[in-house]
Amino acid sequence: MLLIRAFVALLMLPFFALQAPAQEYKLKTGDVIQIEVLEDSSLNRTTIVLPGGQISLPLIGSVAAGGRTLLQVQQDITSQLTQSFATLPTVYVTLSALAERLPPEDPPTIDVFVIGAANAPGRLEMPPRSNVLQAMAMAGGPSPFAAKKRLQLRRTDKSGNEKTYRLNFEAIEMGEGAGGAMRLVDGDVIIVPQRKLFE
Repeated sequence: MLLIRAFVALLMLPFFALQAPAQEYKLKTGDVIQIEVLEDSSLNRTTIVLPGGQISLPLIGSVAAGGRTLLQVQQDITSQLTQSFATLPTVYVTLSALAERLPPEDPPTIDVFVIGAANAPGRLEMPPRSNVLQAMAMAGGPSPFAAKKRLQLRRTDKSGNEKTYRLNFEAIEMGEGAGGAMRLVDGDVIIVPQRKLFE
């Protein structure tokens, strides 16, 4: 008999290992939880954690849920429902869905570097989603000695790989070339070459 119990316990270990993280999870605004009361199915419901961290239930009103584990919420609901039942109610609280996790907000500014034959080269602090034309305007535009047809935008990705985009700024100024509306990202470098003697 002891061997059978030990075998069953070993089989159940993965199940408990999977359940542990869920029991330790602390609820956040927007999470959806399922509440079941075996003694009164009319109290069963799916509810969302409100911005203030509360959920609302009949008979007991608001219950704090945000920042608490499922077990803590379950124990709180059980305790508050006790006065409405002749015996201790059986309450289950489970997680139905996680709140939608929004992407992190854009940084307040990005750093763009303009080097070479610009009137005011250097590091520019720009709003996110700024474009090449705006960066060149902030850098004072190309100087009279700039090779405006041979601008380069150099961008390094997270893996350290550099990509070069060639831009004809003269065409961009005339509204005939593409690239002026290209969105910049943090760390972009715009190179304005100096024109050659007969260029």
